[in-house]
Amino acid sequence: MTNEKVDVLSAEEQQKILEKYDPESNTRKLTGVFQKVVFAGLLAFSLFQLYTAIFGVFTAQIQRSIHLGFALALIFLLFPARRGKRKSGKLQVAWYDIVLALLSIYVGLYWPLHIDKIVMRVGMLSDQDFYTGVLAVLLVLEATRRAVGLPITIIATLFLLYGYFGEMMPGFLRHSGLSLQRLVQTMFFTTEGILGTPLGVSSTFIFLFLLFGSFLVKTGVGQYFNDLAVAIAGRSTGGPAKVAIFSSALQGTISGSSVANVVTSGSFTIPMMKKLGYKKEFAGAVEAAASTGGQLMPPIMGAAAFLMVEFIGGGLTYWDIAKAAAIPALLYFAGIWIMTHFEAKRIGLSGLSKEEMPNRKEVFKKIYLLIPIVSVIVLLMAGVTVTHAALYSIAIAIVVGFINRDSNMKLVDIVYALVDGARTALGVAAATAAAGIIVGIVTKTGLGLKLANGLLDIAGGHLLPTLFLTMIAAIVLGMGSPTTANYVITSTIAAPAIILLGVPDLSAHLFVFYFGIIADITPPVALAAFAAAGVSGGEPLRTGVQSAKLAIAAFIIPYMFVLSPQLLMIDTTMTELVWVVFTAIIGMVSIGAGMVGYWMRSLHWIERVVAVGGGVMLINPTVWSDVIGLGSFVILLVLQFVWKRK
Repeated sequence: MTNEKVDVLSAEEQQKILEKYDPESNTRKLTGVFQKVVFAGLLAFSLFQLYTAIFGVFTAQIQRSIHLGFALALIFLLFPARRGKRKSGKLQVAWYDIVLALLSIYVGLYWPLHIDKIVMRVGMLSDQDFYTGVLAVLLVLEATRRAVGLPITIIATLFLLYGYFGEMMPGFLRHSGLSLQRLVQTMFFTTEGILGTPLGVSSTFIFLFLLFGSFLVKTGVGQYFNDLAVAIAGRSTGGPAKVAIFSSALQGTISGSSVANVVTSGSFTIPMMKKLGYKKEFAGAVEAAASTGGQLMPPIMGAAAFLMVEFIGGGLTYWDIAKAAAIPALLYFAGIWIMTHFEAKRIGLSGLSKEEMPNRKEVFKKIYLLIPIVSVIVLLMAGVTVTHAALYSIAIAIVVGFINRDSNMKLVDIVYALVDGARTALGVAAATAAAGIIVGIVTKTGLGLKLANGLLDIAGGHLLPTLFLTMIAAIVLGMGSPTTANYVITSTIAAPAIILLGVPDLSAHLFVFYFGIIADITPPVALAAFAAAGVSGGEPLRTGVQSAKLAIAAFIIPYMFVLSPQLLMIDTTMTELVWVVFTAIIGMVSIGAGMVGYWMRSLHWIERVVAVGGGVMLINPTVWSDVIGLGSFVILLVLQFVWKRK
């Protein structure tokens, strides 16, 4: 597909939309000395992470504090204090940001330089320890505000206040309170606060897979996803919409960000959809729903999936999570695919013409570009550790990049890939550090169990009301917050309530994970949908409503895999698994027809209700629900065929 056939957004236009809806893209445009300093810092950050991945990580406090120091210093140099404000002139970085960057380096080196003394003090803080800890907390909050956004910063601050003013809290929220000394000690001098599990995962697994995504971009895999999607789905009914779904599902492997995915792949797919005849809002909604689902797609899911391994524990591996998420992800994208197909039939849209299609032979000749992604799957299946799977896949991606003549990869591109990978990790590092503050307070005050019991009391101890309240909490917390931070909060506060009712840990954690992600397309704050509207020119709120409608499966499936863990391949046989997948896909066809109001013809409102109800029955894998769902599906199908013959 060439740019002459579709009005693809320019790089400048894409950047403007990213800066508007994605805080992580609102960075300074540096030149001269500052550009070289930041470039060297990002490169050193990646080299440090690769060194520890290859030769072994340092002790937790040292590994995490150095990771934090790199991230904080680079954030203050790259992200201005006020959004959209970039200084021009000789001093591109404000003097106070230079000071903050230097203080960040001091905080990052404090543990490596003083670890023996800190350990010898056995929990007692010197004055220097105390003020360094206070400084670390303040730097993390400010860096998070700049690189991630205000919502998660406010939440982390409220948790700190809750920890300090515990004696003043009402009812079951009351606790003895943490002194300022104990608060600082927990936050920076234990592995329960800022240097806790979330930052630990960021400093190991997450960074490497972000680096892997950066190398995939350099090898030309991102553009190949678009070409492959067009070659496979371009000629089908409503082809461009299906291209958007297919390419966005694959692009999610690279970006890990709903908004970034929308802008990069949407700049190509949304103009195609509009040209074919889709309305602006629908075109944007398809891209937003598909791009958001990219974080649900194994083998490389959102960064929160790596945290899930640590939070659940019990010998669970990343491959166990990726495998469990496979069927729900399949149903999610199948649902969007089916609804766009029925919408295209309803308004009479065809696929792309032969002239608009790329040369399929040439496209399929480059199928080897998918080898790095396939290698991740194979390595994880073979039981290779996540760290080594990422390292080997990066090496394979480099080899593929040299083979691919179109990418024309050189040694300098490897350096730029390392720099770009470190740049994408900055927001994640800040978010996980802030999330560590929340986890530390929850752990010290016992807030998690208190809120879980409070949630159960409100829900009357019943599962469905508890799930509903948890869903609302995850969506609200996810509005404007990164998935990583959202998952940390909901998994420590809301997930325990579900687990107390006997739900498997994996089902409970995936439940909050799903709803935290689809907050990006849930009005009124639907950042991915708003970004898609920025590309399509449609009305943002309508685009958000349409995207939530298209992603209806994401609002249903989590309930189903909690009620019936077979969908997650938990305690099931192959026969049961095949039947569950078959009935669930048939169910998505029924739901899609009911939501759009068209199958082989326009559906009466009664038929639409029956179709949606029967589809929900089929997704829920129980005998009676399958019988009822299949019965309604067959009746509606027969009515469609009878009408078609007439």
